[in-house]
Amino acid sequence: MKPTLRQAGLPRRARTVNLVAAGVLVLAQLLHASLLSSAQAATATQPSESTQTAAAAAPDNRPEIVKRGEYLARAGDCIACHTAPRGRLFAGGLAMETPFGTLFSPNITPDPQYGIGTWSEEAFFKMLRTGLRPDGSPLYPAMPIAQYTKVTREDSNAIFAFLRSIEPVRQPNRKHTLRFPYNKRELLYGWRALYFREGEFQPDPAQSVEWNRGAYLVQGLGHCTMCHTRINMLGGSSEREQFAGGLIPVQNWYAPSLTSDKDGGLGDWTIDDIVDLLQAGVSKRGAVYGPMAEVTYHSLQYLTDEDVRAMAVYLKSLPDVRGRKSGPSATPDPKVFALGKQIYADKCAICHGENGEGELPHYPPLAANQSIEMDSAVNPIRIVLNGGFPPATKRNPHPYGMPPFAQELNDEEAAAVVTFIRTAWGNHGQPVTAREVNELRKAPLH
Repeated sequence: MKPTLRQAGLPRRARTVNLVAAGVLVLAQLLHASLLSSAQAATATQPSESTQTAAAAAPDNRPEIVKRGEYLARAGDCIACHTAPRGRLFAGGLAMETPFGTLFSPNITPDPQYGIGTWSEEAFFKMLRTGLRPDGSPLYPAMPIAQYTKVTREDSNAIFAFLRSIEPVRQPNRKHTLRFPYNKRELLYGWRALYFREGEFQPDPAQSVEWNRGAYLVQGLGHCTMCHTRINMLGGSSEREQFAGGLIPVQNWYAPSLTSDKDGGLGDWTIDDIVDLLQAGVSKRGAVYGPMAEVTYHSLQYLTDEDVRAMAVYLKSLPDVRGRKSGPSATPDPKVFALGKQIYADKCAICHGENGEGELPHYPPLAANQSIEMDSAVNPIRIVLNGGFPPATKRNPHPYGMPPFAQELNDEEAAAVVTFIRTAWGNHGQPVTAREVNELRKAPLH
């Protein structure tokens, strides 16, 4: 029996937080006069609390609409941010650490004082479409406003009907603790001018219905670009680098490319490989770890086969925006390579094979494994130090995990074994240093 949102476990998922960096302060100062009037106009057009309470049209709360809303909330992974560890469902309070301070997710239960109990369908939809709160103030882009703006009105109404059906929780919202000047919401108008484009997803008539469904889920509710696109110094991302991969700020995990890049992307993957990874958490090409494991656990495993396949079809079509080509292995220091080879034989070969061939589906191959060979060595270093644990899913209810070796290996030894697996068996990764290992050893676990 499929667990509902009320029954599922709630391990914490840290979310990428796109905030305005220092350069936006200058931009905001330049744009402040013109944007302030726009903000005031926006505020004037938003429904007041009393207007929302007295909304003429009650939300459609038929059981089939609520059920569809629950499914869409799964697709949007709303539970990940709006439920704190050991907290009440959707009552908010999840602390999201950023380089600029801490944000706390809001209560979105139907509580009239602290949640969305006084909101109307219209107010909820306008929040998704415009990224503005009912009082007209802008949301911090920890909420994926640049993606949720693509959600249709019908889907917005269904999600709202579901949220109105859950148990209200009288839990006050915690105040953000951001450093000056990032605690000034008016700075967000500068960010919005650069990176927010309001508008519903528009299907491409040249593509299939399946492709368009996948594009809608990936670009909109799935908000995949939040992690899989590099964040620049202004806290935004470039259109040219969409889905090309990047380091997730604060979390210290590298989200790989989802384009057809053969070096670190999906260029050599089959549709079935992508489906298996998204839905089961394991595939012939590897397994999900870190933040992606939580996405699969909370969200993707519950989507229909048709929707997951549609997402895979769309992702498989994304062009290679970097054009990187696989090259020969670097030549590591012979002593480092020999040390790594010995450690691998002692601790790794029993599961991953003498030549990195792995043992599917439980132990992924390390030879010709893109996550091992990528330019960034963050993920293999973290997995060696902290272990790797795919999520339990309907299709893989008893996953095999990799134990952590942080207590067994010092920085030099960990660097040696990671260097070995990145350069052995024809892998074309670069060596790593003890300093890189030490930096990630000190990084917080998420």
